[in-house]
Amino acid sequence: MKQVTAIRQTQQRRAIRQVLEEARGPLTPQEILQLASAEQENLGLATVYRNLGSMQETGEVRAVHLPGDPTRFEPAQSHHHHHFRCEVCQTVYKIEQPCPVQALEGVTLPGGFTVIDHSLTFYGTCPDCQPGIRD
Repeated sequence: MKQVTAIRQTQQRRAIRQVLEEARGPLTPQEILQLASAEQENLGLATVYRNLGSMQETGEVRAVHLPGDPTRFEPAQSHHHHHFRCEVCQTVYKIEQPCPVQALEGVTLPGGFTVIDHSLTFYGTCPDCQPGIRD
């Protein structure tokens, strides 16, 4: 018989989950710490990393890897989407537009390559960092 391990729902874990659910995109552990510290003053970076690891194991969060950036995290329940990284403020946003590339999954490309998954990141300037947009 398989033993089910109870997941401990600490205040720290709840604060981390809330920050991730309210974020506009995936966050680094340092960003999570900064935002979650407003609710949990005694929260430390080691606790954030430990909880993120545990939350990954249980399927609550997933890691987002952008080239040249530290690993970021977002809720795993999110539907398929892409990301936009602002080159000015370094913020990463979740893009909610329909995916034009998803139609290639399962297709064999020239040369015999079979697509099983993909990720797409756009780079540019967010509205907050564009001159004249906020004025």
